[in-house]
Amino acid sequence: MEEKEIQSIIESLLFIWGDPLNVKNIAEVLEYPPEFIRKTILDLKKQYEEQNRGLQIIEVNNSFQLCTNTNHYDYIQKLCTPVQNKGLTQAALEVLAIVAYKQPITRHEVEGIRGVKSDKAISTLLEKELILEKGRLEKTGRPILYGTTETFLKAFGLSSLEDLPAIEDFEKLDFDEDEINKTDE
Repeated sequence: MEEKEIQSIIESLLFIWGDPLNVKNIAEVLEYPPEFIRKTILDLKKQYEEQNRGLQIIEVNNSFQLCTNTNHYDYIQKLCTPVQNKGLTQAALEVLAIVAYKQPITRHEVEGIRGVKSDKAISTLLEKELILEKGRLEKTGRPILYGTTETFLKAFGLSSLEDLPAIEDFEKLDFDEDEINKTDE
Protein backbone atom coordinates (compact mmCIF):
# COMPACT_ATOMS: atom_id res chain seq x y z
CA MET A 1 0.00 0.00 0.00
CA GLU A 2 1.10 3.54 -0.65
CA GLU A 3 1.64 5.95 2.24
CA LYS A 4 -1.29 8.17 1.10
CA GLU A 5 -3.65 5.19 1.26
CA ILE A 6 -2.36 4.22 4.70
CA GLN A 7 -2.89 7.80 5.88
CA SER A 8 -6.41 7.72 4.46
CA ILE A 9 -7.20 4.49 6.33
CA ILE A 10 -5.71 5.91 9.55
CA GLU A 11 -7.90 9.03 9.14
CA SER A 12 -10.96 6.81 8.78
CA LEU A 13 -10.02 4.73 11.83
CA LEU A 14 -9.41 7.81 13.98
CA PHE A 15 -12.65 9.40 12.80
CA ILE A 16 -14.85 6.37 13.44
CA TRP A 17 -13.20 5.46 16.77
CA GLY A 18 -13.78 8.89 18.33
CA ASP A 19 -11.68 8.24 21.43
CA PRO A 20 -7.87 8.08 21.47
CA LEU A 21 -6.75 5.03 19.48
CA ASN A 22 -3.54 3.25 20.44
CA VAL A 23 -0.76 2.95 17.83
CA LYS A 24 -0.52 -0.76 18.59
CA ASN A 25 -4.19 -1.29 17.69
CA ILE A 26 -3.84 0.64 14.43
CA ALA A 27 -0.69 -1.35 13.58
CA GLU A 28 -2.56 -4.63 14.15
CA VAL A 29 -5.46 -3.55 11.92
CA LEU A 30 -3.16 -2.39 9.09
CA GLU A 31 -0.61 -5.17 9.66
CA TYR A 32 2.34 -2.79 9.76
CA PRO A 33 4.96 -2.24 12.47
CA PRO A 34 3.92 0.21 15.23
CA GLU A 35 7.00 2.41 14.54
CA PHE A 36 5.92 2.87 10.90
CA ILE A 37 2.30 3.64 11.95
CA ARG A 38 3.48 6.17 14.52
CA LYS A 39 5.68 7.95 11.93
CA THR A 40 2.80 7.95 9.41
CA ILE A 41 0.39 9.46 11.97
CA LEU A 42 2.93 12.13 12.94
CA ASP A 43 3.38 13.01 9.24
CA LEU A 44 -0.40 13.24 8.84
CA LYS A 45 -0.61 15.36 12.00
CA LYS A 46 2.02 17.73 10.59
CA GLN A 47 0.08 18.04 7.31
CA TYR A 48 -3.08 19.01 9.22
CA GLU A 49 -1.16 21.68 11.13
CA GLU A 50 0.59 23.11 8.07
CA GLN A 51 -2.68 23.37 6.15
CA ASN A 52 -4.52 24.84 9.17
CA ARG A 53 -7.30 22.30 8.65
CA GLY A 54 -10.58 22.20 10.56
CA LEU A 55 -9.47 18.95 12.13
CA GLN A 56 -6.33 18.08 14.03
CA ILE A 57 -4.71 14.97 15.39
CA ILE A 58 -3.73 15.00 19.04
CA GLU A 59 -1.56 12.53 20.94
CA VAL A 60 -2.55 11.13 24.32
CA ASN A 61 -0.31 8.46 25.92
CA ASN A 62 0.90 6.87 22.66
CA SER A 63 -2.65 7.02 21.33
CA PHE A 64 -3.99 9.41 18.74
CA GLN A 65 -7.35 11.11 18.35
CA LEU A 66 -8.96 13.12 15.56
CA CYS A 67 -10.42 16.36 16.97
CA THR A 68 -11.66 19.70 15.78
CA ASN A 69 -9.22 22.58 15.50
CA THR A 70 -9.21 24.42 18.83
CA ASN A 71 -9.12 27.76 16.96
CA HIS A 72 -12.68 27.08 15.78
CA TYR A 73 -14.12 26.58 19.27
CA ASP A 74 -16.37 29.68 19.21
CA TYR A 75 -18.05 28.60 15.96
CA ILE A 76 -18.50 25.01 17.09
CA GLN A 77 -20.00 26.18 20.37
CA LYS A 78 -22.56 28.33 18.55
CA LEU A 79 -23.64 25.38 16.45
CA CYS A 80 -23.67 22.83 19.24
CA THR A 81 -25.37 24.85 21.96
CA PRO A 82 -28.52 22.92 22.73
CA VAL A 83 -31.68 24.77 21.81
CA GLN A 84 -34.35 24.49 24.44
CA ASN A 85 -37.33 23.95 22.18
CA LYS A 86 -39.18 21.70 24.54
CA GLY A 87 -42.42 23.24 25.65
CA LEU A 88 -43.54 23.56 29.23
CA THR A 89 -45.73 21.05 31.00
CA GLN A 90 -49.13 22.11 32.30
CA ALA A 91 -47.69 22.13 35.84
CA ALA A 92 -44.76 24.34 34.80
CA LEU A 93 -47.12 26.76 33.03
CA GLU A 94 -49.30 26.96 36.14
CA VAL A 95 -46.30 27.65 38.37
CA LEU A 96 -44.95 30.21 35.91
CA ALA A 97 -48.29 32.04 35.84
CA ILE A 98 -48.47 32.07 39.63
CA VAL A 99 -44.90 33.39 39.92
CA ALA A 100 -45.52 36.00 37.23
CA TYR A 101 -48.61 37.41 38.95
CA LYS A 102 -47.65 36.98 42.62
CA GLN A 103 -43.89 37.60 42.61
CA PRO A 104 -41.89 37.59 44.72
CA ILE A 105 -43.33 34.30 45.97
CA THR A 106 -42.03 31.23 47.83
CA ARG A 107 -42.37 27.62 46.73
CA HIS A 108 -44.65 26.98 49.70
CA GLU A 109 -46.98 29.80 48.63
CA VAL A 110 -47.05 28.45 45.06
CA GLU A 111 -47.93 25.00 46.38
CA GLY A 112 -50.63 26.53 48.57
CA ILE A 113 -52.27 28.10 45.50
CA ARG A 114 -51.90 24.98 43.32
CA GLY A 115 -52.66 22.47 46.07
CA VAL A 116 -49.84 20.14 44.94
CA LYS A 117 -46.05 19.93 45.20
CA SER A 118 -44.25 22.11 42.68
CA ASP A 119 -40.56 21.23 43.13
CA LYS A 120 -40.10 19.72 39.66
CA ALA A 121 -41.92 22.54 37.88
CA ILE A 122 -39.86 25.17 39.74
CA SER A 123 -36.67 23.27 38.91
CA THR A 124 -37.63 23.18 35.21
CA LEU A 125 -38.42 26.91 35.18
CA LEU A 126 -35.09 27.70 36.86
CA GLU A 127 -33.26 25.50 34.34
CA LYS A 128 -34.96 27.26 31.42
CA GLU A 129 -34.14 30.60 33.09
CA LEU A 130 -37.79 31.70 33.09
CA ILE A 131 -37.68 32.30 36.85
CA LEU A 132 -34.89 33.04 39.29
CA GLU A 133 -34.22 33.40 42.97
CA LYS A 134 -35.03 37.00 43.99
CA GLY A 135 -33.93 36.67 47.58
CA ARG A 136 -35.07 35.06 50.83
CA LEU A 137 -38.03 35.71 53.07
CA GLU A 138 -37.15 36.99 56.54
CA LYS A 139 -38.87 34.23 58.52
CA THR A 140 -38.08 30.76 59.88
CA GLY A 141 -36.17 28.67 57.36
CA ARG A 142 -35.59 31.74 55.17
CA PRO A 143 -37.49 30.34 52.16
CA ILE A 144 -36.41 31.38 48.67
CA LEU A 145 -38.44 34.03 46.86
CA TYR A 146 -38.95 33.50 43.12
CA GLY A 147 -39.63 35.97 40.35
CA THR A 148 -39.61 36.03 36.56
CA THR A 149 -36.64 36.89 34.36
CA GLU A 150 -35.99 38.87 31.19
CA THR A 151 -35.98 35.52 29.39
CA PHE A 152 -39.60 35.09 30.53
CA LEU A 153 -40.51 38.51 29.14
CA LYS A 154 -38.81 37.76 25.80
CA ALA A 155 -40.36 34.29 25.53
CA PHE A 156 -43.86 35.70 25.97
CA GLY A 157 -43.32 38.87 23.96
CA LEU A 158 -43.70 41.22 26.91
CA SER A 159 -41.85 44.50 27.43
CA SER A 160 -42.46 44.44 31.17
CA LEU A 161 -44.67 42.75 33.74
CA GLU A 162 -47.18 45.56 33.28
CA ASP A 163 -47.94 44.00 29.86
CA LEU A 164 -49.34 40.87 31.52
CA PRO A 165 -53.11 40.59 31.01
CA ALA A 166 -55.13 41.53 34.08
CA ILE A 167 -56.24 38.58 36.21
CA GLU A 168 -59.83 39.83 35.87
CA ASP A 169 -59.63 39.11 32.13
CA PHE A 170 -59.05 35.44 32.93
CA GLU A 171 -62.00 35.37 35.30
CA LYS A 172 -64.17 36.68 32.48
CA LEU A 173 -62.85 33.91 30.22
CA ASP A 174 -63.69 31.28 32.85
CA PHE A 175 -67.19 32.70 33.22
CA ASP A 176 -67.74 32.77 29.47
CA GLU A 177 -66.47 29.21 29.18
CA ASP A 178 -69.00 28.08 31.84
CA GLU A 179 -71.77 29.80 29.89
CA ILE A 180 -70.69 28.02 26.72
CA ASN A 181 -70.72 24.65 28.46
CA LYS A 182 -74.28 25.25 29.77
CA THR A 183 -75.60 26.04 26.29
CA ASP A 184 -74.01 22.87 24.84
CA GLU A 185 -76.04 20.63 27.19
